[in-house]
Amino acid sequence: MFNNLKEIVQAYKARDPAARSALEILLLYPGVRAVRSHRKAHWCYEHGLKFMARLISQRSRHRTGIEIHPGAKIGKRLVIDHGMGIVIGETAEIGDDCLIYHGVTLGGTGKDVGKRHPTIGNNVLIGTGAKVLGPFKVGDNSRIAANSVVLSEIPPNSTAVGVPARVVKVDGRKVNYVGEVDQISVADPVSSELAAIRRALGEISEKLDNLN
Repeated sequence: MFNNLKEIVQAYKARDPAARSALEILLLYPGVRAVRSHRKAHWCYEHGLKFMARLISQRSRHRTGIEIHPGAKIGKRLVIDHGMGIVIGETAEIGDDCLIYHGVTLGGTGKDVGKRHPTIGNNVLIGTGAKVLGPFKVGDNSRIAANSVVLSEIPPNSTAVGVPARVVKVDGRKVNYVGEVDQISVADPVSSELAAIRRALGEISEKLDNLN
């Protein structure tokens, strides 16, 4: 148990520059409280105590602002920054060493049965307000930029941006470490295409003017 608490403290200190002490992290951080409550709720859920599982999860939701369904599977060293407004669905799965910001939804599309929610790989960052909707996988070492809406699978070592989200590269290199928490220095592919169209139209207009 002590090793687990130590890992949690180290993970938060590595990813949250505002984290000052182990005591503050363990006692006051809503993400830590939400995940610890979820461990209890998930145990009850797996052992058929569905009402007790929901009771624990709903009490945690009211206390932390983070809603995690008891059926969701969460790996080790998950860091939830701020956390308010996070929703994690019943069949969602989250790998190890992930970082999730406030306002994130790991949800379904409303038409699936069985596995309805996404599977998040290891070492994944999901930015503020992002929505990941559907029973697909977000690959290891990937990033979902703030306010993106992800509706299809994201391959490993990639960054997804936009509505709907599309995979883009950052400085021509892969994203290898979730500690790189910059959510804004990424190119919006839609804006890039619109800029290219404007340039092309400008060139056409200039050529037409030259003909006259």
